[in-house]
Amino acid sequence: MITQERNDGFTKGRGAQYNPKNRFLKGAYVQEHSEGIDDWEQEERKTTYIYDESKTIVNEVKSPDVGMVFSLNPYQGCEHGCIYCYARNSHEYWGYSAGLDFESKIVVKHNAPQLLRKFFENRNWQPAPISLSGNTDCYQPIERKMKLTRQLLEICLEFRNPVGLITKNALILRDLDLLKELAALNLVCVYTSVTSTDEKLRSLLEPRTTTYKSRLQVISTLSAAGIPTGIMNAPLIPGLNDTHMHDTLQAAATAGARWAGYTIVRLNGAIGDIFKDWLYKTFPDRAEKVWHLIQGCHGGQVNDSRFATRMTGEGQFATIIRQQFKLYCRKFGLNETTFSYNLEAFRRIKNGQLPLF
Repeated sequence: MITQERNDGFTKGRGAQYNPKNRFLKGAYVQEHSEGIDDWEQEERKTTYIYDESKTIVNEVKSPDVGMVFSLNPYQGCEHGCIYCYARNSHEYWGYSAGLDFESKIVVKHNAPQLLRKFFENRNWQPAPISLSGNTDCYQPIERKMKLTRQLLEICLEFRNPVGLITKNALILRDLDLLKELAALNLVCVYTSVTSTDEKLRSLLEPRTTTYKSRLQVISTLSAAGIPTGIMNAPLIPGLNDTHMHDTLQAAATAGARWAGYTIVRLNGAIGDIFKDWLYKTFPDRAEKVWHLIQGCHGGQVNDSRFATRMTGEGQFATIIRQQFKLYCRKFGLNETTFSYNLEAFRRIKNGQLPLF
């Protein structure tokens, strides 16, 4: 059981505790050490939304170890505020910080549905699964208002193109009707991200996310509706949630998950400093141990960009985690079957009409 052990100065409700400098900017006005600056306004940071007129929406994924070929992200930045999120670094490409900016300045690609329709209309497109939330969660809070993800699912159903989703927000159940129709044609698979079953730890790791109980209910509801569903027990953070793997996978399997995956946390780019700052403020009694355990999984570093090893790590501790994961999956009947999307149902629609030939 994790108990809350944070130091004074911890900002409740946010993952990152400060804004590091954007590596692409020559200069920036940031607060990195509040004790050294006494003229900053200490006001609660509110979430703001930046509406972007995107030119493209579907991205080809060339990394061979992420399990997807194409991804689509209607939002950049994520209000969930997960401290470990690998997508934080991508916010720097938008001119923002990977810290507090990532979870409080959300880029909304409001023309995403129109771009996807145009993409499917292109005769050069050959049907393939497109993953929603390859970078940031497509069901983060702003989705309740914008409904971009729902519109994207409607278009995937209209063209009958396969789609995969991963989320940690129970808002996905709003779209159960569409998911059922997609599942009837074998066009959808949903993974729910569950990092632990300890709710106190969730509130620290993932401060603005749906509770673990709600996520397990998502798995149960999707499974009961006949929608292929699995769990991502990721990331595993040695010394924080690695010992929760057994209970997490058991709970997910009981709820109806058929498949499971995991990764070991890796702290590339700006995430390393952001996570370390959070770790030492939140768990000062064990921070040093956790930090060294993470390093032990990545050859003495906390980051790793090498394909194949970057996701699951290497070394003795990573090997133990890998062996335990396989054991628990066998014990709970996970990953006993495979899932294949239907690529034959795709139909190209132009101007709202099917072609005659």
